[in-house]
Amino acid sequence: MSGAKQPVIGVIGGSGLYDIEGLADTKWVKIDTPWGDPSDEFLTGNFQGTKVVFLPRHGRGHRLSPSSLNYRANIDALKRLGVTDILSMSAVGSLKEELPPGHFVIVDQFIDRSFAREKSFFGPGCVAHVSMAHPTCPRLGDALEASLKALNLPHTRGGTYLVMEGPQFSTLAESNLYRSWGCSVIGMTNMPEAKLAREAEIDYASVAMVTDYDCWHEEHDAVTVEQVVKVLLGNAGKARALVKDVLPRISAPRPVCHAGCDTALTHALITAPDARGAAALKKLDAVAGRVL
Repeated sequence: MSGAKQPVIGVIGGSGLYDIEGLADTKWVKIDTPWGDPSDEFLTGNFQGTKVVFLPRHGRGHRLSPSSLNYRANIDALKRLGVTDILSMSAVGSLKEELPPGHFVIVDQFIDRSFAREKSFFGPGCVAHVSMAHPTCPRLGDALEASLKALNLPHTRGGTYLVMEGPQFSTLAESNLYRSWGCSVIGMTNMPEAKLAREAEIDYASVAMVTDYDCWHEEHDAVTVEQVVKVLLGNAGKARALVKDVLPRISAPRPVCHAGCDTALTHALITAPDARGAAALKKLDAVAGRVL
């Protein structure tokens, strides 16, 4: 295939998913970044000849809360490891009756209500504006949908993920507000993760795994950690099966993403070349090296 590149698949595991089965030649690798420390070391290996990089988003043992995650360091490190495609797995609450616990949602939109996080690699010294109109990669979404169908796992293609700051769960008023907006699921971790992946020109897909009905459902108790963990254990096994099935579907050499995911910076830099700061450019060596 002319101009094709060999994918390197990154998997970000959310609550309950702390490893990947079936990887060969595995080792944990520490990556230094100009943005600080990532959540943990990265598990590298190969799956049937395809390089795979796994990151436990909250660290092994679930040490980090959503607000304390260093999202920039996580994405920068994945880029330094050559990752071209990210599969993001996360536990969420459902905001719709038809999305019960145990259901999987292939997210295609986000509403970002987080407020205590660094959300961009760009700023003083080098400003850029990337498009987030379509924040997930449709090609990866197609592969995930095919795998969920093949595994006969309950799923929905398409849905809006409301990202709240946390770490507390929603009030009833908030939950009902987000339902009135048409949101499908609610969680705490996919933003600014998806924004940073776009800035780093990494194709990104999000699989939201429902653990509860948040607190809006009159026939279900308000969400508790005990309840979430119980469903997490069942979802984690399904998530591992999903990852093992989807990896071969996205491992073939491919051309540049037709949706523009991996060329997002081509027309995004607005700071004139002679006005760009040396310190800013040094920190952007990995995520924006292609255009700098």
